[in-house]
Parts: sequence; structure tokens; C-alpha cells
Amino acid sequence: MSLNRDTPPEELSEDSTHMAKKIDKELDQYRNLLATPKTFEDGFGWTTIAGILFCGLIMTPGAIYLGLMTGGSISSAATWVTVILFSEITRRALKTMTKGNLIILLHAAAVIMGYAAMGPAGTLVHRAYLVTSDAARDMGMRDFFPTWWCPKPDSPAITERSIFHPDWLKPILIMVVTTFVGLLNKYTVGYFFFRLCSDVERLPFPMAPISAQGSLALADSTKKPEELEKEENTVDEEGHKPLSKWRIFSLGALIGIAFGFIQVGIPAITGLFLDKPVFLIPQPYLDTTTMTETILPATPTGVIIDPGIIITGMVLPFWAIIGSFSAILVTLIANPILHASEILVQWQPGMNTVNATFVNSIDFWMSFGFGTSAAIAVISVYSTIRDVIKRSREAKRQAEAGVEAAARDDMERERAVSSLWKTPSIGRGDWSIGLCIAGYILSSAILVTLCNYLVPGLLGFLIFFVCFYNPFISYVNARLLGLTGQHVDIPFIREGCFILSGYNKLDIWLAPIPLANYGYMAQSFRVNELTGVRFRSLIFTDLVAVPTAFILSFFFWGFIWKANAIPSDIYPAAQLNWELGAKSTTLLYSATFHPESESDTSSSQPSPAPSADSTSPAASADSTQPAAAGDGRADLSEAANRFADTEFAKALHPKVIATGAVMTILLFILFSIFGLPTLFIYGMIRGFGSLPHGMVLEIVGAVLGRWYFQKKFGKKNFLRSAPALAAGYATGVGLIGMLTIAMNLIKNAVSSAPF
Repeated sequence: MSLNRDTPPEELSEDSTHMAKKIDKELDQYRNLLATPKTFEDGFGWTTIAGILFCGLIMTPGAIYLGLMTGGSISSAATWVTVILFSEITRRALKTMTKGNLIILLHAAAVIMGYAAMGPAGTLVHRAYLVTSDAARDMGMRDFFPTWWCPKPDSPAITERSIFHPDWLKPILIMVVTTFVGLLNKYTVGYFFFRLCSDVERLPFPMAPISAQGSLALADSTKKPEELEKEENTVDEEGHKPLSKWRIFSLGALIGIAFGFIQVGIPAITGLFLDKPVFLIPQPYLDTTTMTETILPATPTGVIIDPGIIITGMVLPFWAIIGSFSAILVTLIANPILHASEILVQWQPGMNTVNATFVNSIDFWMSFGFGTSAAIAVISVYSTIRDVIKRSREAKRQAEAGVEAAARDDMERERAVSSLWKTPSIGRGDWSIGLCIAGYILSSAILVTLCNYLVPGLLGFLIFFVCFYNPFISYVNARLLGLTGQHVDIPFIREGCFILSGYNKLDIWLAPIPLANYGYMAQSFRVNELTGVRFRSLIFTDLVAVPTAFILSFFFWGFIWKANAIPSDIYPAAQLNWELGAKSTTLLYSATFHPESESDTSSSQPSPAPSADSTSPAASADSTQPAAAGDGRADLSEAANRFADTEFAKALHPKVIATGAVMTILLFILFSIFGLPTLFIYGMIRGFGSLPHGMVLEIVGAVLGRWYFQKKFGKKNFLRSAPALAAGYATGVGLIGMLTIAMNLIKNAVSSAPF
């Protein structure tokens, strides 16, 4: 019998109780943090629209600036500031916002800030950096990027840093189409897998309550003082009084304000009158790689100085952090050994974190990661197929025995949602599954048509993706998130298909190929369900917030990019992160990049390959248009031979890939035998080759949360309150960031004025 995520243990049958004992205890404590609401309410209204405009106009520039300068994000802070401000305004107007109003406003602000961090305009600015980067020049790619993706490096759109130049029109139009398709898929494919895995299969989605807790903390602000006092005087089953989420949030905000002034405020203020801002705390991290290279050669080391990481360690599942920490320790020990064994051969003394990470990835860790990812994918697919078979047999046995799975306290609700094809009538704002299928067909047709025009000859691959691969990997991930809170992707599917296609251009990497994993959307709907708001309110909110965020992204990114080059000394985080990203990206693109074929496709003999800084006019002109049939493509054998000579192929090591896969499978078997937590397994495997910079403080937070705060306040009580502390901290840092960054933006606006 399948377990009901809301059913107390004493109500389970004997068989179900036996199954429950086998459930991972670490996951079990997260499953029962929140019960599914029995009633749902609307929350969309004029307050939501006003909040969208406020967050977009006031918070977006600060979010952009902070992300470029420190690599941090004020998305959480901005959303909470918006909600708190509007809550206080309505209270002083002798009105009260309902819980639904607050949660929908929080969702709207989150949508706006999701587009602020990078967003469509930020993506275009990053493309402008990539096509002019040293990494693209060294690979000989600078003049081979298609103009439907980014203007040429010598275009005024890039040289004059103008986001509103006509040369950006094609990339913007394609971005509008993909944004519409993404929104359509969210409420069709995402909803379909939510209904299948959450309603029909009754999977618990253990990480969903953690995400929902932050939103539900707002409910405390809408309650009357006597209600709060009554709640604070109650005692839970562990004998502890519940903590006030609102007070915990305020404590986090105070900590965030204090640290935010040092981290963000001082650099922003000193940047007003100095050529370079003063950073009391190194951003985005303190790099100690060159200091420790004699003890730990070929090993990137450093630390991110941010108390927010300690709070994050308290919030995240303990065993997942311990698993990642163990893997990083193994990496710190393994790197010097691999260097001594002449495996990490490209590392040289004096390399910083960025360069050491990149060369180590080429020599070993990228291939090892492919192996571990492949093994996780195989295990996850096997587990999914096995569970589906078991559930089918169990359902058949129950039907034969006349057992009704809905014979519980929530019988009425279970009966309403148990059928996938029948639209539930429980007040959630559900819609027909038939609409979901029609929406997916429409979105797939749009992307297939667009990609077939931009990169002709891939129709077979495109149909395979939308009809087979996408639904399959989405279902596997939805079930994995529903059972363990983890996700998985089958490695090298995208790269392998692109290489086998025979294309010799960059275009295939840049087109909006409909290769996607929609499984995570199922968990998003589960989070929304736990907050008790109707799904239709979310749709109305997105229809207003997404276009608003899209437009404001261009306005603010255009202003900031015009004021200063990105990246530059003013934006140290972007300077480090974008450089490493450009190196990794161009290495990947080299798998299908053969400029000699682009420059002379009509000749029976291939032309010699251009040098690294080649700017062949023929190649440049050819790359501005979608490839014609037979242009820039090779047959399978020729494609394989060409791939073997690429930089990307040289970075793949079959023995290392096999080692990673075998080690992962053995670890799963070993951990299963000894009954170690599932989250420890995933955390450890995903930690191999990762940087230790953030783990130092994260493990401190995990230990404090596990062995001090949970004992002091109670495990369940603390886990319910910790997300509010994290949200409060982010809000405090964000407040300081927005206030000081506003000064910098005003200064830039005044200094560029003609008077």
C-alpha cells in the first residue's frame, strides 16, 4: 500500500507501517513538517500589480549591481521587503492583507527578482562579453557566432555598449518566443507531472515544506497579537514552545544589516569618490590557492566570508551537507596525489582558483563528473522503473482484495485527486490534463519550427527530444524529487546528439533546442499547494509579472552596462565568474567547431584551419545566416573523426569516466547495505571536484543546527523556524545593498549628464 504523506503512523496498515520503517529517517522529518491545506484562497489583485511595479522599479537595479559586485543575490531580500512594506501600508490604512494576498505578492516579487539577477538583458550583456572574450579569441570563435544570437564583436551594439541597438533585434525576438514557451510549459507540463506524482502517486516531496516555510512565516504578520500569544504558549509533542517566525525573521534581518554594511555598504560608498571601491572583505571569496600550493599543489582553496552560509547550513538537510563535505575533503586529498601521479598535468604554480579549477576540470574532474552523473542517472532510472512496477502490482493486489486507498481521514480529497484524467474539484484552481497536453504540443511545435529554421537538418533529433526524451527524463526527475528531494540529468545527451548531428558550426549550441527537464516544476506546484493559494492566482500573477520584468530588465541593464564595462574592476565577482564561464563554454563549443568547413563548404578539399585570431570574411558572412541544407555538416564517420581532434574531445578521458561511474555504483551499493541516509549519498557524489570555499562555514552551520539548536529548541520546531532566519538575513543584507547601491546609480546618472 502506498504511503499517504499526511497520514499519522497509527492510521497505517500493518504493511504500510513496515514500509514506513524502511523510509530514510533524514527525509522523514521533512515530509511531515507541513500538512496539505484543506482550503485554498485567491490572492491576485491590485495589490499584486502595485507590488510588481514597486519591486521591479526599486529592487531590480540593486539586485543587478549586487550580483555583479559580490556574486550574491538579494532576490529573497527584495521579495520580503516588498511584502513587509505592503503589509504595513495596508495595516496603517486599517485594512488587512489575507494570507493569500501576501503569498501571491511574494510569488510576484520572486518572479521579478528572478529576472533581475541576470534576466533577458543580462543574458545579452553576457553574450557580448563572450564573443569578445580572450577565451573565444584563443579558440578562433570570435567571428563565427551567428547574428541571430549576438551581434558581431565590431558592431556598435557591443563597442558602444548599447542594449537598444537594432543589431539586438533578432536575439530579443527569439528570447521573447522562448520566454512565452517557458511560461506555457510551466503551467502545462509542470502541472501534469505534479498531478501525476503528487496527487496520483502520492509522493511526499520532502523538500517542498522547507520552501513553503518561508512564505508561511508571513502568516504570523497577519495574525492578531492575542492569536500570536496563544500560539507561543502552546507546547509541541517534543515539549518545546513554538518559536515565533516573525521574531526569528527580525533577528536574521538585524544580522544581515550589520554584515551587509561591511560587505556591500562600504564598497558602494567608497566607490562614489574613489577610482576603485574599498573591499574590507574580499569578494566574491578569499582566494588562498597560491598560499597553500606548496602543501596542496593543484588544489584550489579559499573561503567565502559570509555568515549567511552558516545560516544556510542550518537550513539544508544535515546529511546532504555532510556528504558534500566528505567529498570535498576527498578532493583536497586527491588533487595533490593526482598531480604527483602526472594526471593533473596542466596545473602550474601561481594559478588562482579560476585557472586551477579550469585546468583540473580538463585533466580529470570533468570526466569524473560525467561518470558519476551517468551512474546516478542509471540508478535513478532503474529505481523509477522498479517503483512503477511495484506500485502497479500493489494497486492490482489492492483492487483484488477490495482495498480502497482512500479509506482514511482525507478520503474525500484523495478520491477527488486520485484520477489523473478527472479535473479535481477541491478549490485548488485545477484545470484539465487535456489542456496540458495541447499546450505541450503547441510549445513543442513552436520550438521545433524555430530550431529547424535556425539550424536545418535536425528535425529527427528535435522530434526525439520533444516526444520521447523530455517526457521520460521529466518523469524520472519528478519522481526523484518526490521521493528524495534530489534531481538527476543523463549526461552527454545534448553534447552527444550535437556531435552526432555532423554540424561544424557554433549555431547548434546557441539555438533554443527543445531539450529540457520539467521535473522540477512538479515540486514547485507542491510548494504552492502547501501555501494554500489557488493555482489560477499564480497564472494571473505571472501574466503580469513576466512581461514587466522583461521590459525593466532591458531598462536597468542598459543603463548599468552603458555606465561601466561589464565585467571590470568595479564588478569583481563578474570578473572572476564570467572568465571561468567563458573558458568552460568555449571548450564545450569546440566539440563541433570546425571553421575550415564553414569558410569553404563548396570545395571538395577542406580549407586549412584558420589561426586562433582568424577573421575570415567568408566565414563571418556565412555564420550570420541559418545554415542551408548540406552546408556546414558532415556524415557520421567524418563527424567522429573531426570530433576526435577537438579540444573538448581531448578533455574527455574514458578511463576516468568509467572510474567515476563504477565508484558511484559501488558507493550506492555500500551505503544501501549499511543503511546510510540517501541524502548523504547524493551529497557526497555531487561534492566530488567541488570548491571548498563555501563548505567551511556551511559545515559549521550544519553542526550548530544539528547538535545545538535542534536540541535546545526541538528538531521539528527549529526546522520550521530556520528558513525564516535565512530569509531575514537575506532581507537585511538586501536593504543595505539597495540603499548604498542607489547612491552609486545616482552618481553614474549625474556624471553622465550634459551639465
